[in-house]
Amino acid sequence: MLGAVVTTALVVVGAAALVGTGSPAGPLPGASTALAADLPAAHPAPAAAPAAAPAPAGGSGGSATRAPSTPKATATPRTTATRAKVALVPGTPCTATAKACVDIAEGRAWLFDDGSVTRGPAHIMTGDQDDPTPIGTFHVQWKAEQYTSRQYLVQMPYSVFFADGGIAFHEGRQDTSSGGCVKLGHEDAVAWFAYLQVGDEVQVH
Repeated sequence: MLGAVVTTALVVVGAAALVGTGSPAGPLPGASTALAADLPAAHPAPAAAPAAAPAPAGGSGGSATRAPSTPKATATPRTTATRAKVALVPGTPCTATAKACVDIAEGRAWLFDDGSVTRGPAHIMTGDQDDPTPIGTFHVQWKAEQYTSRQYLVQMPYSVFFADGGIAFHEGRQDTSSGGCVKLGHEDAVAWFAYLQVGDEVQVH
């Protein structure tokens, strides 16, 4: 009886040794199911958290830093500049800032004082297509009671120069064009010369 027990024990130990040596023999029937039931369910590894951005230089160490937010564009209200319109002097093409006004198309001229007509309309003669009278806003540059044109070699009494190139109000014939100047009759030329001063505004339209 003792010999049978020993023999059985040796057989069991031999079978266990064979299994422990990595024998190609598979697991015992039913063992895989039992082992699978005892193992915990597999779960995917959690995603690695993004690395924290380094703190900016000069910032407080260890404190969390936020990405700078993009400022929202705000519409700047437009300010409408209102310019005071200078009214025209009635019956003329010029504004009240002028002291002398010339209308080339109509062949007339005026003198103003603070927006009021003090003399005119006076008949005038201006330049032709070859020597036109300049159009624009000018200022009296200088005056000469007696002057002779160096270009045309003609007398220009009571000259009031107001534009470059020797352009002036002056006395002259009223039946011929000028070389670009504004010619006035004698009495008007005297009045223009006496009234206008250096710096006064002249408008030519």
